[in-house]
Amino acid sequence: MKIYLVGGAVRDSLLQRPPGDRDWVVVGATQPDMEALGYKAVGKDFPVFLHPDTGEEYALARTERKSGRGYRGFVVDADPSVTLEDDLLRRDFTINAIACNEATGELVDPYGGLRDIEQRVLRHVGPAFVEDPVRVLRAARFMARFAPLGFTVADETMALMRQIAESGELDMLVPERVWQELRRVLASSRPSAFLRTLHDAHALGPILPELEALYGVPQRAEFHPEVDTGVHQEMVSDMAARLAPGDDLVGFAALTHDLGKGLTPPEEWPRHIMHEQRGLAPLRALCDRLKIPLEHRQLAEAVCRDHLNVHRIDELRDATVLELLARCDAFRRPERIARIAVCCEADKRGRLGFEESDYPQGATLTRLHQAALAVQARDLDTQGLAGPAIGEALARARIKAISAAR
Repeated sequence: MKIYLVGGAVRDSLLQRPPGDRDWVVVGATQPDMEALGYKAVGKDFPVFLHPDTGEEYALARTERKSGRGYRGFVVDADPSVTLEDDLLRRDFTINAIACNEATGELVDPYGGLRDIEQRVLRHVGPAFVEDPVRVLRAARFMARFAPLGFTVADETMALMRQIAESGELDMLVPERVWQELRRVLASSRPSAFLRTLHDAHALGPILPELEALYGVPQRAEFHPEVDTGVHQEMVSDMAARLAPGDDLVGFAALTHDLGKGLTPPEEWPRHIMHEQRGLAPLRALCDRLKIPLEHRQLAEAVCRDHLNVHRIDELRDATVLELLARCDAFRRPERIARIAVCCEADKRGRLGFEESDYPQGATLTRLHQAALAVQARDLDTQGLAGPAIGEALARARIKAISAAR
């Protein structure tokens, strides 16, 4: 029996990045062997065990053979004769197919992962890459993480990703898995690399059609020098990651703030329906399909609906500001306003040449919200008032507070 540290822990150590969870592979052992040593079996689809002391996962070396459509259509073989090289061959990318001998510290790199780390290339391990559609998502997610380090996708890997997209296999991805990968992307430093990688692989349409629809939609150059709405969205997502690092709530709201622009060209919209209102339909479709958590959905709807109003908050009447705050549920969920302000700032600064510009509207929104929030019904003289009259008095007092705070 030999034990090797594998996957992300080895890769991140070589990239001098903070270590995450450690995964181990055991060669030459059976389930009875592992249980005799005190390991607890927990795997359903393949043999995985928890270390009796550390709780870390140890998996028997295995091979996988495609048996059907989708990412679950595999037959697993964990016979003791399976070699380390066999196990590494089934992995997705060469940078994840490096093992470290637990006893000696020696690296085992049969597929050129060290070379690709040095050259900053994301490359698939073998032709079996096309058998698992999840790997397209993982490639894009890894790019969101590693593009800041200079990584690019190998041409031959991009070709296989396009092959998967054209095969229809991406339709087999379950919504929960798509959201799991997307949520991790939104907490990364370069979400644009995820969008661009999927777009270039012709995979964004099958996975996130509402976002693919933004590419190629023109914008007015005097307001958006980047012109293409898809490019603008990439810039907004990166700016949101910069302004609120690790906050996937802000990341999702920023990602979906402009979905209305992908429906029809702006000049075809009815005058009384602005794109932020139209954007609620594709946003809700995306949320329904991917089963997005309610907190993410509500923040995204608020940003989609009202980001243009926040941009022109200095022009809004005091009563209109109060209506905006009420629509955003700002009095029951006061923490939401700070995130809305960040999303709106990301939208304004997510444009060519505006990356370092100021966004005083965010501070104004926060200040006016705090002024209105400070006024509570218990502080008012409501003697002789009841029901709706109390609410009206509270609204008048809050409007007065907003006016004073300007």
